[in-house]
Amino acid sequence: MIAMTRRAGLLGLVLALIAAPAWASVTLTFYAHPGARIRGGDLLFPHAYVHASGSLDDTGEAVDWAAGFTAKYPGPQLLLANGPGVVATPEARYVGEGKPYLRLTISDAVYRAVRARSDWWNGPQGSLYDLRRRNCISFIADLARVAGLQTAQEPSMKPGTFLEATAALNPAAAWRETPAAPVPTSAPEPAITPAPWA
Repeated sequence: MIAMTRRAGLLGLVLALIAAPAWASVTLTFYAHPGARIRGGDLLFPHAYVHASGSLDDTGEAVDWAAGFTAKYPGPQLLLANGPGVVATPEARYVGEGKPYLRLTISDAVYRAVRARSDWWNGPQGSLYDLRRRNCISFIADLARVAGLQTAQEPSMKPGTFLEATAALNPAAAWRETPAAPVPTSAPEPAITPAPWA
């Protein structure tokens, strides 16, 4: 009788876990793009940006958001003068070519705070761009602090170096490679590469 009751209790627990809603979470990843090369007639500069993915706990809404801060009008004039800046979404291919340095799971409240701070950078008070003192690194450093991370010394013009130093200050959030996926037993489906964003 006791064994039967235990089995019934265990079965009830398993069914409750299956019926329970899946836990949602948002992952925030900080990247640097090496730049210093030409692609499609465009000169790519070193750049830092952030990507959030997952889903919100409270609504289940899917999250796939990426942002970086850049000059609204890139050009050699930025070597001599400040200009307007803009928070821009990097194209999917560009994000895929970046190197991740930090990754952490954040709450819905922190995700919304990060998005609000990003919006501030796109507004009248936050949108000044200075190549040497207020650039993409300043932007991601600000968002990293909103997410609760310590950041390396600023200003900087080397995104990878800055993020590497910031990762050293936050070992729990430092990027780690995920385990390799199991080898498929059948031929894989052909990969479909999305078209670059305009």
